[in-house]
Amino acid sequence: MLIRIALFLVLISFAPATAWAQAIAIPGQGQRIWFDDLEDEEWEYTDNHPKSSHEQDNNIRLPGGISKNKKWGESSKRGHPDYIRRVETPEGGIPGSNGSLLMMTLQSNVPNRVSNTLGQDDFICRVPGRYSVSQYPSAMTRVYLPPFEKWEQYAGAATFGFRTTCVGSRSKQKGVGLFSYRGTETEENWPGIFLEFRPGKDGKEPEAQWIIRGAPSGDVRSLKVTADQLGWWTIGMSFTPDGRCHYFISEGAEDLTQKDLVASYLPYNYKIETVSGMFFNVFNYDNGKSWSTPWVIDDPGFYIGRR
Repeated sequence: MLIRIALFLVLISFAPATAWAQAIAIPGQGQRIWFDDLEDEEWEYTDNHPKSSHEQDNNIRLPGGISKNKKWGESSKRGHPDYIRRVETPEGGIPGSNGSLLMMTLQSNVPNRVSNTLGQDDFICRVPGRYSVSQYPSAMTRVYLPPFEKWEQYAGAATFGFRTTCVGSRSKQKGVGLFSYRGTETEENWPGIFLEFRPGKDGKEPEAQWIIRGAPSGDVRSLKVTADQLGWWTIGMSFTPDGRCHYFISEGAEDLTQKDLVASYLPYNYKIETVSGMFFNVFNYDNGKSWSTPWVIDDPGFYIGRR
């Protein structure tokens, strides 16, 4: 009898987790809302420099940059990377892919002004509409990691990011003293997947590491990347009606599967309600001389629903 009870309790404890895992949308599945395969040989981006730097000096500098196919645009908050070009797909990419997108930046804070600090630019995927988490929205991309000697050689900070734009709510203490109470705040937030680089020194080999942005207590370290794991990786995020973001990371250019799930969180303790888009971060040390790592991406897409 005791054995039967113990077995029953084990089954109960695993059943909800299994059902919950099966309910997660895998990024790249469902109805495709926004997508760019970058196969058009006439693909172009008009940068309209100087770019925006509203976050740094409250200057937007219109008109913003935009791609010929209208699918990509400049961030008015931070501006876009300084160099954006369609290139031939690096070896090992999606079978049949001939075109990918190269992004690099030089002045990642304010144009024509050296800050000698780490900065970042944003490149916006112009996803139409806003989608409830009840629609199981997801975002996915492939990214090519070049040989480590081509990475910008600074350590301990992000070099690349893939993020989503969300709105969520969380409980917050409001008021003061006898008039304090628990209320709800609703705000925009941006969970994402980042790469951090550690150049080799003191006999250690260089390595990178995937970082999950948006855990309740801060960034969380995920899979490491060694020199023999460079090349194409596939990453994505999906959202479920319980307000969680689910993070997927996989070595190679193959489609994501359930086994590629690496983390699930309420981002920043927000219960996500809607998702309205996705974008890329490109970081560099803004000294006027050092270009960022050359990042190449392919087949980014935004989806709703599950297969």
